[in-house]
Amino acid sequence: MANVKTLSKGQIVIPSVIRKKYHIEPGTTIQILEYNGIIYLVPPVQDAIKVACGALPSKPSLAKKLIQERNNEFM
Repeated sequence: MANVKTLSKGQIVIPSVIRKKYHIEPGTTIQILEYNGIIYLVPPVQDAIKVACGALPSKPSLAKKLIQERNNEFM
C-alpha cells in the first residue's frame, strides 16, 4: 500500500508503479467511488465482463444453497 499526500487543489499523485500496472496515462479517466467511508479509484477497463470473470470464489456454491433454501420453503 502506498501513502500519498493531497495537493492544494485536492489532487493526488498516483505512484508510477501503479500507473504503469494499470496503464494510466495523462488524460486517463478514472472512476472515483465512495462506499462506507472508503474511497476507491477504479482504473478504466476495456472489457468489464472479462475482467469480472473469476472474481467470485467458486466455493461455496451460492446457487446450491439458494436451491436448497427454496426447496425447504415448499416442504
